[in-house]
Amino acid sequence: MTLFKHDPIFNHRVLAIMDEGREIDYQDIDGYVQKLKGVVQPRTLCFILCENKADVLLFYLAALRMDAVPLLLNDNISSEALRELINLYRPAFLLSGLDHEEINQMALCLGRIEFITTETVLYRIDWPEQPPLHPDLALLLTTSGSTGSSKVVRLSKCNLQSNAEAIAQYLELEEDDRPVTTLPMSYTYGLSVIHSHLLVGATLLLTTKSVTERGFWEFCQENKGTSLAGVPYTYEMMDRLKIDLEQYPYIRTLTQAGGHLSEALQERYAQWSSQDRRRFVIMYGQTEATARMAYLPPEAIQRKLGSIGIPIPGGAFELVDTDGSRIEGDCQRGELVYTGPNVAMGYAECAQDLVKGDEWQGRLCTGDLAKRDSEGYYYIVGRKSRFVKLYGYRVSLDEIENNLTAHFPGYSFACIGHDAQKDLVIFTTDRAPKTETAVTNALVELTRLPSSVFKVYAVEAIPMNASGKKDYVRLEKRYHGKD
Repeated sequence: MTLFKHDPIFNHRVLAIMDEGREIDYQDIDGYVQKLKGVVQPRTLCFILCENKADVLLFYLAALRMDAVPLLLNDNISSEALRELINLYRPAFLLSGLDHEEINQMALCLGRIEFITTETVLYRIDWPEQPPLHPDLALLLTTSGSTGSSKVVRLSKCNLQSNAEAIAQYLELEEDDRPVTTLPMSYTYGLSVIHSHLLVGATLLLTTKSVTERGFWEFCQENKGTSLAGVPYTYEMMDRLKIDLEQYPYIRTLTQAGGHLSEALQERYAQWSSQDRRRFVIMYGQTEATARMAYLPPEAIQRKLGSIGIPIPGGAFELVDTDGSRIEGDCQRGELVYTGPNVAMGYAECAQDLVKGDEWQGRLCTGDLAKRDSEGYYYIVGRKSRFVKLYGYRVSLDEIENNLTAHFPGYSFACIGHDAQKDLVIFTTDRAPKTETAVTNALVELTRLPSSVFKVYAVEAIPMNASGKKDYVRLEKRYHGKD
């Protein structure tokens, strides 16, 4: 892969990565690759428990370089969920943090230690037969950042390269950029920051700290961070904590994706960006499109509040009606369909799916309802499918229902959710006194989202419509006190 400016050999003493205590240049990355060449074989599947730490990122980059296929997982995954995924996909390797005691104990029962650094340990897991991998397959990412779903997105080398190039182009990234990691690298948005900046030979500032911690801002200032990437929750917390960006003069670019940001905050950060050399860029994307599909040019934000913008370089949008016919007129609602070289190959739900080729052929039906104005700017107006975005993570309401039904046998569940209110509402026929607490605890364990997200209501029965399906419209009315 030519994901980096300094490929094919990292022979430049240009600083690539800084974390809390280490500096790594592009030549060091090549040295790390050489160390692992006799350990990790090409076309093997590698599970990586991701943290924003140098050794984790180095292993990921080395895996790509050696033509292995990483599957990136959030490091807060439970050992039970991880074991299920291991049994389902049969990875040859698992990279874990040294401090993950429970997971490391499980890994030792499944395999043996192959490689240890100051932060990570690599396990080899032997299987009677390794799953065959399609030659174009480069990376696997989970479809949901939080539910532990077994469904993953299959991304090709072309997907990664084209999206990184497009992002670097429209953000005008340069070698002197120093982005601070505010998002997990297992999250497609966070990973896209890594790919696009390494492509141009920039320096990544890695930190495990959150924008809510003073240490994050001290790290940002001390290392002259130039850009931050955030989901709506990131900017809401910065606003709540009254973070004054004027105190951080090196920051010149803010990007936002992962859901709708209130127009009030859009206006606030647009105002911040009105000064020379500052930019606030709103973007739109999905894991199924590698990361980005649209961006709102900074100069248009004041007059296009609420818009996701225009397609990224190399991509195109169209709107289709319920029959799949193309909608030509302006300001008409339809499903947003994207075409471009960054559209994934398809999904996988087990090891046998990893040999599949490109099923989507560069065309993605996003499931989002949108409209287009007369100047070609797009606006998301709703969702066709039942997903909500909470704290930057896309959560399937149907998966939540299925998990609750399995966890509480004998009872029915129906879920609705709201991006703007950041809530997930659960209706259940389990009317026991401790149901609310039990359901909330189960969902916190499943999703790793805060308990405040979940609102549980006991009902006598889940309403059904004439087709015998759950009547979510009626549940919405009930929730809002109109039924």
